[in-house]
Amino acid sequence: MRKALVIFSFFFLWACGGGPSGPDEMLITVTIAPYKYFIREIAGDDFTVNIMVPPGANPHIYEPYPAQIRSLSRSAAYLGNGFLGFESAWMKRFEEINKDMKKVMAGDRISPIAPDHSHGAGRSHSEAADPHYWVSPKCALELAAVVRDLVCELNPASAEEYNRNYETLAGKIREVDKRAEDLFSDLTNRHFMIYHPNLAYIARDYGLEEVAVEFEGKEPSPSRMKELIDLAVRENINTIFIQKEYDIRNARAIAAGTGGEIRIIDPLSEDWYRSVTDIIDGLYTSLTSSGK
Repeated sequence: MRKALVIFSFFFLWACGGGPSGPDEMLITVTIAPYKYFIREIAGDDFTVNIMVPPGANPHIYEPYPAQIRSLSRSAAYLGNGFLGFESAWMKRFEEINKDMKKVMAGDRISPIAPDHSHGAGRSHSEAADPHYWVSPKCALELAAVVRDLVCELNPASAEEYNRNYETLAGKIREVDKRAEDLFSDLTNRHFMIYHPNLAYIARDYGLEEVAVEFEGKEPSPSRMKELIDLAVRENINTIFIQKEYDIRNARAIAAGTGGEIRIIDPLSEDWYRSVTDIIDGLYTSLTSSGK
């Protein structure tokens, strides 16, 4: 029923030429909530931000609501991820709804990681690369630069202020990056386990090894569960990280089999700084309490 409503709204808006209110030069649509953080930090409240995939939703398979489509139809720009299945499924339709909307994909500035097979069969749409780059501070610096360029183009009268705010934000991100480098530089144990593999860029950028519970996008089979438990025992992995959007039952089973614990993370939070700091601190605590 909901999908039918969305499709009806799409065709209605398309037929009406993008909605009754016309384009709003101070409205930006973003794919995921963390991008709103970067817009707010650089441009303050100058722009209204329409989030297509809200916190708590799965950005690989999400279907937008009619109200989100209406806001998109009036947006001056779309700031996307570039690799998410949600975008590959909907972007052509979004472009038809709003032909004048500037489209910017932050992933164009990122050195991508090839898609993990653990994403595969469980996704509704293909993804050209691992889309979770925003969680890594090193990639977040590139994302911040993309946002700075976009808001300066949309509102050049405030470009000087936006550039100052960007420098402040970049300084905060560099502090998080430096903290991660310092914490992870001398570790012996570098393996961590996570249900859905969304920390691959942190693993790459700071020399860690991500072990995903998901296998080809599916819940693990009993044999895979045994492999994971054996690996956790062998590598002294005592924490299973899981994104708050996912069912914790399999993570709980692995934790029970290893005497470990579950730690819930929120990489899709609107508060990028708090979310990523919590993830980095959680990884460090896990890796240093293994006794290895």
